[in-house]
Amino acid sequence: MTNDMEKAAPDVEASKQSAPKKRKKIVSLDRRKARSGWLFVLPFVIGFVIIYLPMIYESIVFSFNKIIPGTGGGGYTLEFVGWENYREALFVDPDFAQTLLSGILEMAFDIPAIIIFSLFMAVMLNQKMVGRGVFRAIFFIPVILSTGIMESIEAMNILGDYVEDSTGIDDGSGTSTADQLVSAMDLQQLFANMKVGTDLVEYVVTMINNIYDIVNRSGVQMLIFLASLQSISPAIYESCKIDGATSWETFWKITFPMITPMILVNGIYTIIDSFTTESNSVMTFISNVYSQADGNVVSSAMAWVYFLIVIAIVAIIGGVLSAFVFYQRKSE
Repeated sequence: MTNDMEKAAPDVEASKQSAPKKRKKIVSLDRRKARSGWLFVLPFVIGFVIIYLPMIYESIVFSFNKIIPGTGGGGYTLEFVGWENYREALFVDPDFAQTLLSGILEMAFDIPAIIIFSLFMAVMLNQKMVGRGVFRAIFFIPVILSTGIMESIEAMNILGDYVEDSTGIDDGSGTSTADQLVSAMDLQQLFANMKVGTDLVEYVVTMINNIYDIVNRSGVQMLIFLASLQSISPAIYESCKIDGATSWETFWKITFPMITPMILVNGIYTIIDSFTTESNSVMTFISNVYSQADGNVVSSAMAWVYFLIVIAIVAIIGGVLSAFVFYQRKSE
């Protein structure tokens, strides 16, 4: 019995030595990317929680209260009034509702024009040609110029006021070069001769008159579309060319479906950009109301109404475009 136990002991020790050691758990690539993403956005999250979140909370509190100035030593107290500020913003002040409607309509007209223009220019700049990098830089310059002090100058619309001035530049003959330019490019008359609908004519003419603003706001969207176009495999285009597909068919059957995710991204980005720009008529109106003595709390209610409307528009457009987005599935 003892001999059997002694023989079994070395076998147990050998089995313990031959047993594989537990390996450390290897983190998957997706989890590593997720952690890197969280580290990347961590400064924004910290700043949002510490700086912006208290401001958002105070804005909500002000929109449901009335400010009563303090006596003697200054300060103020808040008196809860419920939805009174929102009722005043929507039903009492007629200018806000009118400005809000015109701002939403302006956004509805500008977004398709910006996306179509940026997509068109991205397709053109993606073609092989001499000096392609220079042309790309030229079309991105408006994005740089439309930031900081240049955006403030643009918000004053000095150039637009000068162009729209009826006097223009007098060439000595008593006529204005601005008038000559308008008469030479009478686009409304051109479209009228083509028997196009009146609404379409007004839309096209409005977009052409706002071409400077559209170009300024299309730079980022153009780069996003350009990056998406360059991510399409050239082998797909070669296959289409071998099959005899035309450039028109290749664009609508291959290029357009594969960049639909970026159309969704650019659509949402353009809405947010329109919402935050200094030239936004609704934001300018709210800022003017805020500067008034008794308009501080009402302006908070106006801002939240506009914010909720924009969020609803983003949700609707995101939901509609998501139904038509094509996502290429990689073979596993």
